[in-house]
Amino acid sequence: MLSNAEKLEIQGYDDSEQMFLIKSPCGDIVKVQDTFAEMFPLWVGRVLITALNEKWAMVAASVTTGFATSVIEATAEAGIERLVPADQTPDKRPGVLIQIYNRDRFELKQQLMQRIGQCTLTCPTTAAFNGLVGKRTLNVGDSLRYFGDGFQKKAMVGGRKCWKIPVMEGEFIVENGFGAMEAVAGGNFMIFAKDLPSGLKSAEAAADAIRANAPDVIMQFPGGICRSGSKAGSLKYKLKASTNHPYCPTLRTLVPDTVVPEGVTCVYEIVMNGLTLDAVKNGMKVGVTAACQVSGVVKITSGNYGGKLGPFKAYLREAIGAPMPEPTQAPTVKAQA
Repeated sequence: MLSNAEKLEIQGYDDSEQMFLIKSPCGDIVKVQDTFAEMFPLWVGRVLITALNEKWAMVAASVTTGFATSVIEATAEAGIERLVPADQTPDKRPGVLIQIYNRDRFELKQQLMQRIGQCTLTCPTTAAFNGLVGKRTLNVGDSLRYFGDGFQKKAMVGGRKCWKIPVMEGEFIVENGFGAMEAVAGGNFMIFAKDLPSGLKSAEAAADAIRANAPDVIMQFPGGICRSGSKAGSLKYKLKASTNHPYCPTLRTLVPDTVVPEGVTCVYEIVMNGLTLDAVKNGMKVGVTAACQVSGVVKITSGNYGGKLGPFKAYLREAIGAPMPEPTQAPTVKAQA
């Protein structure tokens, strides 16, 4: 929950630009576009990595979620969700929850196997447990056990069916099955700032706030911040995606479709995936609120494709606490005899 000091003060609405005018605590007026982030479904798996201490749990989590910013080119989308204290893990050791996303559950299983097998298993002192009760169960541990070359053993750890795989350090424990379900991907908002220092400070504040106050959400880009937002396709080359030129400050005077206001020299994007739509909406609210607290922020907006990309929407007006418009009702038509 946001404290009263953190809630945004809405000063008015600019009808011509369709912008809310927000007064930040530092006295700046920030424009927030009356638009929405458009999101789409991806399959998600959630892994609880435990280790001898928090250091090695975090090392394993960082490596296991590597090269996983966007399914446009990466093999998955993945990120660290949060730390888990030892008294809440199956083996009573410090843990880290991570989330891994993919387009379908079959490829998701492969990514879980490869990332746990190549990254988590190889990291000192670690174990891997399921962190999600999903609609499907993927037999990840049941497949990874073959690395034990016949020396693997069944085990119960914290009431969970697991495998013990012998390694040079001792044994790697992995749970037999991992839950999977469809979740929400592509939550986003963009921060327009007058300069790089204020833009980066605002983006860092947003990412920190989301990590601290938005459960069930991950931010898959480095440090939770993306500086290279992309558009679908390319103007010049045969690419799936290319630089989002309307958002590039250095191109503001060179392209006719720029959306960068005069005086803005830095734009950052915060992208997040979540287990539920409500989790992503909360992440958007927490992140936008924190971003607007920093001096030098000029504008906040979100990316969408007019509803053509996916079925989920998170409105910025909802994120800043403005009322949602009442749904219009179609007039009643009386049947004629």
